Amino acid sequence: MTDRSLPAVSFQGVTRRYGGVCAVNDVTLDIASGEFFALLGASGSGKTTLLMLLAGFDQPTEGRVLMSGTSVSDVPPHRRQIGVVFQNYALFPHLTAAENVAYPLKMRGVARAEREARVNVALGLVNLADRGSSYSSQLSGGQQQRVALARALVFGPDLLLMDEPLGALDRRLRDQMQQELKRIQGELGITVIYVTHDQSEAMAMANRIGIMAAGRLLQVADPETIYAAPSNHFVARFIGECSILRVAAMDGGRGYEIAGARQSLPSPATAPFDIVVRPEHVSVHAVPEVKSDGAFGVPATIRDVTYLGAGWRVALELSDGQSLLASIKRGDEVAGDLAPGKPVVARWAPASVAILPTEGSS
Repeated sequence: MTDRSLPAVSFQGVTRRYGGVCAVNDVTLDIASGEFFALLGASGSGKTTLLMLLAGFDQPTEGRVLMSGTSVSDVPPHRRQIGVVFQNYALFPHLTAAENVAYPLKMRGVARAEREARVNVALGLVNLADRGSSYSSQLSGGQQQRVALARALVFGPDLLLMDEPLGALDRRLRDQMQQELKRIQGELGITVIYVTHDQSEAMAMANRIGIMAAGRLLQVADPETIYAAPSNHFVARFIGECSILRVAAMDGGRGYEIAGARQSLPSPATAPFDIVVRPEHVSVHAVPEVKSDGAFGVPATIRDVTYLGAGWRVALELSDGQSLLASIKRGDEVAGDLAPGKPVVARWAPASVAILPTEGSS
């Protein structure tokens, strides 16, 4: 029985080196019981290595891994009460779906009658109660992934680890499985640690996200915070589209100037700093319609327009040469006149700006 008042998982100063390569670099992280936590990063960032250290398939060079407050350094993988789902479903082709799901119970010596009961519950949980007699060759990719998930859950693990589990599915199936995973996690209340390189997947499912790069954990926060207030330039660029703009601080950090336009900030910032602006926060206006009323507006020129169905992605070049992205919706004042080369004025609200220390500044 796990103590839900303690973190389900704690990484305490965990480092993993392979010769001269540091795959995980001094990671400290607590994951709460019942949390859906996503480890997000590009290939080689260290996220899968961190998962393997937790599962017991590898050992830290330094630091400790704890589950519910207890070190698991000396606990072999099969005794850690962890379910694991990989991108490769790893189903036994000569076994039916029900037999695949029953396999971990059989290895644990669970009696046949109880095995069958648990397998029926697990297959019902993933909406495959009627496919227990099917072999993997008779199942779609999404159904095979559901069988793999049922197999990881059937023995009642304390923790579910998922390593790029939806990577082999097409977009429609991925979207469906995301909803199913959230449903199942909510019904069971199980702690999930989900490894992915897909930022939209992490944003859609996780309570919190940990962003990794070069073995380091760069930021841990809920999806809204990471998107609106990234901790550094890498995180800002990695999560969604954005424009990072060089500005000149003014009034002791209470505002900034860019391309001759000045804007105040909601709270003072320490100079030097850059600003992060998301495309959906940028409005674009025709030059003749902008009045000389002192309103904030940055002169720009449309360089490229991409049609996205619900609107347009517009690449702008500011008068100082910097690039800015804007999302234009149907009904916006310039929606019918988005010609490359057209001079416009770009605006955004002070509260929509995120502040980052200029790269290389101390």
